[in-house]
Amino acid sequence: MFGYEDQPNFPPRYNIAPTQPIALVSLEHGARRFMLARWGLIPGWVKDPAGFTLLINARAETAAEKPAFRGAMRHRRVIIPASGFYEWRRGDGGGKRAYWIRPRDRGIVGLAGLMETYMSADGSEIDTAAILTVEANRLVAMIHDRMPAVLSPDQFEAWLDVRGREPREVQGLLRPAANDLFEAIAVSDRVNTVRNDDEGLQQPADAATDRPAPTRKGRAGGPGSDTAGGGQMSLF
Repeated sequence: MFGYEDQPNFPPRYNIAPTQPIALVSLEHGARRFMLARWGLIPGWVKDPAGFTLLINARAETAAEKPAFRGAMRHRRVIIPASGFYEWRRGDGGGKRAYWIRPRDRGIVGLAGLMETYMSADGSEIDTAAILTVEANRLVAMIHDRMPAVLSPDQFEAWLDVRGREPREVQGLLRPAANDLFEAIAVSDRVNTVRNDDEGLQQPADAATDRPAPTRKGRAGGPGSDTAGGGQMSLF
């Protein structure tokens, strides 16, 4: 589907949190390559990553204009293979219910992403990435107002072609997914703990025995973060 030439050795993951590795497909010298990158983009001009905001997402509508994402939109666009993502819906009592949002056909989708290779003061390098988000489609809007930008396979070539296509030429690819692409499954709040990384996380929760995760204050994170469901959209 993604057409990369590598043979990746990346075991199945069921609960990927920000700062952990995520899989990417990039275009290098005309060939698609598989690679891993830290989830949380660090622009090259950052002096102290420890004090920099965790950029796990970028709004598709403004990424080409924002200093943190502008260079990557022009030169380092990638595809992020995923079998789905987690999201939280706030309940009437203030808690949050976790949902596993996956393709109805149980397949893999390609999310539009951006990459930056950050070089620290000591010369070491780290590949970092963020996921582009768009307004939610009808299904996801019942849970959250944003969702990842999903690319169809016939759009992969154009998205990865940073030499031949400027950001304005691929902006039209960044749209909400078709309303019938995904299904949403309520799952256990076990996904809110990073050490839990097993297939059971994606099984339907028993509403009678599983309670929504309590609201926590702090910086936003992904599933497995103690601050999941905050100001940024929490994926995977």
